Amino acid sequence: MEFSSFSAAATAVLVGTFILAFIMGAVANKTNFCTMGAVSDWVNMGDTGRMRSWLLAIAVAMLGVSTLEFFGVLNADGSFPPYRMDNLNWLGHVLGGFLFGIGMTYGSGCGNKTLVRVGGGNIKSILVMLMIGIVAYFLLSTQSVFGTGQTLNQLLFGWMDATAINLSGGQDLGSVVAGDADGTARLVLGLVIGVLLLALIFKAADFRKSFDNILGGLVIGLVVVGAWWLTSNVQIADDMGDTYTPTAYLADWDFLGEPGEERPADQVRFWNNQSFTFIAPMGQSAEYVVEGFDSRFLYFGVMALAGVILGSFFWALVSRSFRIEWFSSFRDFWNHFAGGILMGVGGILAMGCTVGQAITGVSTLAIGGFLTFIFIVFGAALTMKIQYYKMVYEDEASFGKALVTSLVDMKLLPSKLRSLEAI
Repeated sequence: MEFSSFSAAATAVLVGTFILAFIMGAVANKTNFCTMGAVSDWVNMGDTGRMRSWLLAIAVAMLGVSTLEFFGVLNADGSFPPYRMDNLNWLGHVLGGFLFGIGMTYGSGCGNKTLVRVGGGNIKSILVMLMIGIVAYFLLSTQSVFGTGQTLNQLLFGWMDATAINLSGGQDLGSVVAGDADGTARLVLGLVIGVLLLALIFKAADFRKSFDNILGGLVIGLVVVGAWWLTSNVQIADDMGDTYTPTAYLADWDFLGEPGEERPADQVRFWNNQSFTFIAPMGQSAEYVVEGFDSRFLYFGVMALAGVILGSFFWALVSRSFRIEWFSSFRDFWNHFAGGILMGVGGILAMGCTVGQAITGVSTLAIGGFLTFIFIVFGAALTMKIQYYKMVYEDEASFGKALVTSLVDMKLLPSKLRSLEAI
C-alpha cells in the first residue's frame, strides 16, 4: 500500500489496526479466550480446552508469519518491540514472564483479557489497566531520572544487561540454527513446529468438538498475522517516486515532510512494523492521555487498545452479557492493584505479554518469546497452586508450606519435602 503523505499512511495503519483489534475483542469475548483461564483450567481441573485454543493461536500465527515472510508478503525484522534483536536478555524474559504470570493471576486476566473485561463492564479491570498503563508509561519513558542520565528502566533493570547473550545473527530459531540468510530455515522450522502443534492440539476429541475454542484460537492467530501484514506493507512515496517505510520517513522528516504537516512525536520506533501486544500500548495510551489526546501520540498500540475494548463492548451488548462488576472486598481491590503493577513491570521486562510474546513474539520464532511463554505459565500455575493450598488449609498452610508443596506437585522438588497433603 503506497501513500503520498505520512498522514495518509498513518491513518491507514490506525484504521486497519482498529478494525483488526475490534474483531479480536469481539471474538475473545464471545469465545471466552483467556490465557489465565487456560492455565487455571489446566492446573485446577485438568481441562486443556482453552490451553489448546491458546496454542492454536500460536500455531496459526507462526505458520502465517513463517510462510508469508518467506514469500516477501510481510516482514518481522526490525519490529517494535525488537523480537529478533541480537541481544537476548534471557533474564528479562524469565523474570518478566514469571512476574507477569503472578500478576495476571492476581489481576484476573492477562493484558488482552483485561481489555475484554473492561469492554464487558468490569470496573476491577479498569483499575488493572490503569496500573499497567502507569507502570508501562514510566518504564517506556526515554527521559533521564534523578539526574542520573539514565531512564527509569535502565536505572532499575540495567544490571540485567550484563547477563544478556549476544547472538550476532539474531535470536530467532532460524538464525540461531542456520544463520538463515534467505529465510529458508525460518520457513522450515515454522512449518515443522506449527504442524506439530496442530497435531497436538487436535489430538483431543473434546477440543475438536469445541466451536468456541477453535474459533478463538483461529481468529486471534489470524488477526496477529493480519497486523504483521498491515504494518509491513505501508509505504510513503516522495515527489521523486522513492518510497519509505513510516519509520524511515520520520527519520528524514526535515527533508521529506509535507509543508505545514505536523511531525509526529519522537518515538519513531512505535511506527516500526509490529503486531499485537498489550503492555507497552497501555503505556502509550497513558502518554496519549497525558499529552492531552494530541494526535501526534496516536500510535498502533493506542488503537489496538481502543479496538479490543470496543469490540468486546459490542459483543457484550449483542449477547446481553454486559454487566458492571465491582470489588467484593478491600482484599479484592488490593489483589487487582498489585496484579496490575506486576503485569506492568513483567510485561516491560519481557517485552510482551501472553499475546505480545507468547503469540506475536513466538510467531517470529524469537527465543525470547518462547522463554516468556514458559515462565508466564509457570508463574501463573505456581501462584494458583499456592492460593489453592492456602484456601483449603487456611491457617495451617503458611506461604512457605504452600510454596514447597506446590513445587513438589510440579515435580520441581522431591516428594519427601511435601508439607501439606495433596488435594
